[in-house]
Amino acid sequence: MRVRRTSERLRPRSVRAKIVALLMLPVVSLMALWAYAAVTTVAGIGDTERAKDVNAELLAPVADFVTALQAERTAATRYAVRPDAHSAAALKTAGAATDRATTALADGINASASDAALLNSALPARIERLSADADRLATVRAQTQQKGKAAAAYTAYGSVIEHAFAVTGALTGEKGTDSASQARVVLELSRAREAVAREQALLAAGSAAGQLTPAQYTRFVGAAATRQELLEPAVADLKAAHQAAYDKVLHSAAYKRLAAVEDRVGAAGPGTTAVSATALSGWDTSAATVLKGLTAAEEGAGTRATAQADPFGWSTLGASGVAVVLGLVGVLLSLLVSVLVGRGLIVELLDLRNDALEVAGRRLPQAMRKLHAGQGVDIDAEAPMRRLVGDELAQVGTALTAVQRAALKAASERAELLSGISGVYVSLARRSQVLLHRQLDLLDGMQRRQHDPAELQDLYRVDYLATRMRRHSESLLILSGIAPGRGWRDPVPLADVLRAAVAEIESATRVQIWAVPQVSVAGGSVADVIHLLAELVENAAAFSPPSTKVQLRAAQLRDGVLVEVEDSGFGMNEEAMAEANRKIQSGTVDLLDAKQIGLFVVNRLRERQGLRVELRPSPNGGVTAAVLIPESLTRDGVPAATAGRTRGLAPAAGLLPGTG
Repeated sequence: MRVRRTSERLRPRSVRAKIVALLMLPVVSLMALWAYAAVTTVAGIGDTERAKDVNAELLAPVADFVTALQAERTAATRYAVRPDAHSAAALKTAGAATDRATTALADGINASASDAALLNSALPARIERLSADADRLATVRAQTQQKGKAAAAYTAYGSVIEHAFAVTGALTGEKGTDSASQARVVLELSRAREAVAREQALLAAGSAAGQLTPAQYTRFVGAAATRQELLEPAVADLKAAHQAAYDKVLHSAAYKRLAAVEDRVGAAGPGTTAVSATALSGWDTSAATVLKGLTAAEEGAGTRATAQADPFGWSTLGASGVAVVLGLVGVLLSLLVSVLVGRGLIVELLDLRNDALEVAGRRLPQAMRKLHAGQGVDIDAEAPMRRLVGDELAQVGTALTAVQRAALKAASERAELLSGISGVYVSLARRSQVLLHRQLDLLDGMQRRQHDPAELQDLYRVDYLATRMRRHSESLLILSGIAPGRGWRDPVPLADVLRAAVAEIESATRVQIWAVPQVSVAGGSVADVIHLLAELVENAAAFSPPSTKVQLRAAQLRDGVLVEVEDSGFGMNEEAMAEANRKIQSGTVDLLDAKQIGLFVVNRLRERQGLRVELRPSPNGGVTAAVLIPESLTRDGVPAATAGRTRGLAPAAGLLPGTG
């Protein structure tokens, strides 16, 4: 139950909300995909920028440091064996290059120190160890650049170079740029170059000493094997754009001479034969050329390619950038289409809703009121028929117009039927009135000629019934919108009006009239006031016990004369009294409602004369009907010659109720 209530609360209520929810789902999905592509592209740009920073701050300085240190190692081993002027100058030159590389390395380490742990958790320790090695480089030189210390120099410099490779290895897991080859492959090529540099250092020491010791021979053969295992397979794993530089080195004459020297040294074994002039013919030049070529090719595949990478170039953005641009265009187009389609659909639905509300709330009720008032209605003008064209919403509008036309047609036919029935009622009522007036005239003549009290009493009763029949006939005319036939030109005293109203009900003797103000009612309103009061008095007498009295009071107020008809019945509940007051005060009368026809008659008379009529609870438990006759319908004073002398105002004196 809770899930159902939650779903009902989340469900869109209005048509606008439903359409927006329907159209926004694919748009939001497309925006999510575009956002993913955009984030991926931005991440790629960030990776490229970070790779360039890492390359500039660590990889390039470390590579330069390793290259310089390799050259210094070769010079140091040669100087340790034969410390002459030429080797000393070469060592000094190599040491100066190493010092410059060490300074650049220190600057790079200081720049990247804060981000090192983020790149690799092991990187800070490896950088610290390499920095310590760089700081102790002067001590290493002092210990190794002495005669007979060639093996120590080879080992010490090789240890620092391995620590530098450890730093580079820690950065191989960092995502590089698309412009550079894979970092792990470039590291293998660096180790292959290191193997060539070791070979150069070992043969330099052996050549200076005139022989190759067994330890130097073993290391040389191991370095040569390492170079052979790493170089060519690693080159095959490079990007095609970077393989060309390595292929140039591998197919060069210097590399072939280097390989040939490796084979001759390996075949000769330790001793003097391996470092003879014949075995080492062109070795130094070939090794230096190969190392220079490998260094250049390595930079092109790694550090230089990374440094030249464009974060916003095609190699970085590529298909993802195109996807982002096209995705943005797709999102904008989707939003535009969704807004246009959704707005058009919402406008059409709102127009359809407004038309329906206009028809139901104003046009149709207004046409109905005209029909009830007896006025004709042009159905084609009120609801012009539309052609059944367009989409489903247009067809709904056409169906709505068809329903409106059907309702107007039915109401018009009903109004015509009621008008015809009303005409029949009016005709019958007028004929009845003529007959009743003739009957009342005959009864009046018979009353004048009759002297027997019993017979006279019966004639009075017949006169009473005829008077009531005349009122009911007038009610038909009033409900049909026709004014009754009887009327007065001169004002009539209010007391006579009240007595005449009482005289038109069956239980006239149960009505008690209290003191009446000395005012008169305008002649043109006398008939309607009598009829209205008679309906209220008869209603009070009918809904109160036969043993009780109906009180009829009148009082003059500032706005007119207030007449109250109070009964002592069981009263009415609030709902019934509100319904009765609604029927009295409503602007329309439903003649098909057969209940309480008298209230509809009161409604028509009240509206015609501008009276105010209201039913309210009586202090005695019954109902009080209050009628306010406006000041415009009253006259001060009582005409002396009119009281009780006009036929229709009062029957014979014997049937008049008493006065209080």
